[in-house]
This record gives sequence, C-alpha cells and structure tokens, in this order.
Amino acid sequence: MKLIKDILKGVIIGVANAIPGVSGGTMMVSMGIYDDIINSVTHLFKEFKKSVMTLLPYFIGMAIGIVGLAFVIDYLFKTFPLQTKLLFIGLILGGVPVLLNKVKGKKIGVANVIVFLILFAAIILMELFGGEGKAVVLEVTPVQLLLLFVIGAVASATMIIPGVSGSMMLMILGYYSPIMSLVKGTVVALTSGDWDTVLTSIIYIIPFGLGLVVGIFAVAKLIEMLLSEYETITYSGILGLVASSPFVILMGTALASITVGSVVTGIIALALGSLAAFKLSGD
Repeated sequence: MKLIKDILKGVIIGVANAIPGVSGGTMMVSMGIYDDIINSVTHLFKEFKKSVMTLLPYFIGMAIGIVGLAFVIDYLFKTFPLQTKLLFIGLILGGVPVLLNKVKGKKIGVANVIVFLILFAAIILMELFGGEGKAVVLEVTPVQLLLLFVIGAVASATMIIPGVSGSMMLMILGYYSPIMSLVKGTVVALTSGDWDTVLTSIIYIIPFGLGLVVGIFAVAKLIEMLLSEYETITYSGILGLVASSPFVILMGTALASITVGSVVTGIIALALGSLAAFKLSGD
C-alpha cells in the first residue's frame, strides 16, 4: 500500500513539474516527503540501498506523470482552466498543516517574518515580470548541447525548490516548448518503432538529463545545509514560497473562463485536492 501511495505522490510531483506555474517542490512539501527526498538525494552514495528504495517509487511516479498524465493535464488546463488550477491549489493547501508543524512551538522572530515576505514577494514578482522567452530551435551543435546541460541544471534546481516552477523557468528561457515536444515526440517514436527519431532525441536528452542530475544534487545539498544550520528560518522561507503558489497559479486566468458552474466545480476540485494531499501526507 505504501508503495502505491509513494508512486501516486511521484505522479503528482511529475505532473506539477510539467505544468508552468505549478511547483513540484511545493507538492513534495504538501505531501510531507520533502525532507525524505532531500536526505535521500544527498546521502545517495553513503546510504545507497536505503536512498534508492526511498527515491525509486517517487521517480517511477514522476516519469508516469511527466510522460503520461502531462498529456491529460495539458488538456484539462485548456478545457477546464479554473477547476484544474483550483485542484492544484487544493493539493497545496492540504499539505500546509504538515509544513506548519515544522515550526510549531519554535521561536519565531523578525528574521523569520522578513525571509517569509521576501521569498513570497520574489515568486510573485518573478511571475509578473518573467514573461515568456522565444522558443529555441534545437540543433545538434556543441554549443546547443552545452546549453541543454546548463538548462537541465537550472530546471532541476528550480523544480525542487518549493514555490518555484521549473517548467515556468524553462518557458522564460525559451526551452519549455522544445523540451516538451522532445519528450512527447520521443514517446510517440518509441511506440511507433521510429528508431531514427529516438536516436536523434537521445542526443538531446543525454546532456539535458545530466544537467538535471547535477542540479538536483547541488540544490539538495544546499537545502540540507540550510535545514541543518538554520532550520526555522529555512522553513519560514519555504512557507513564503508555498504561500505564494496559489496566487501564482491563479495569475493569468481568463475572466471569460469563470462561470457559476466553473466556480462550483472548482470548489469541489479544491476540496478533493486538499483531501488527496491530506491523505497522501500521512504514513
């Protein structure tokens, strides 16, 4: 049962990472697995078997979420934008009690409040002024492959920082559409036996994937250090990042898409998301 729950958590993280404006790191926090994932990543070589057993179900779920359900979620965002956004907001809100328990009973000072407000405002401003970069055309050149490595590192770093959307960062840099097209094209090529396209895709996937690994290890190590040395302030910052997420997700919602029916069904989606996060955050 725990294995299935962990895979489902991974699916939610994967889908969140594939949707601009939604943070996979926030989903990790909401489901109460953020510390476990950070610890397993940073201790992968010291406690290899234990770390792999912890991470494997999440990564299986993430792969399913990114490759499979991202197609469905993309359709839902276009067809039912308000309801889908409220579903993700529910997933965030349902896990807030878990995060609040991290600072419960501990001394909260001015520094905590300042860190909370700065990071809350930073995410809002990033969303307001980030914009969308012109889509890059992928080419097999040394410079492009090196850039893919760097982009992978940046994307993975932002994907595990709560409140920061890795896919939104890819969009700002102009790599979101090319990367998503690459993933979808590779899946289609694999299912149809188009091995020439698969081999071409691998040339792009390898440097991007290596960048992802480097970024995850680097940021996970930094976060582990911050939690070890400045636990309460770090969680105050994470709370600021998480608190900004619902606002970021709702930004850009077209008023024309809001109707009485969408609001009612959206509230139901919000409740279901909250309930799902609450259930998944348990052991």
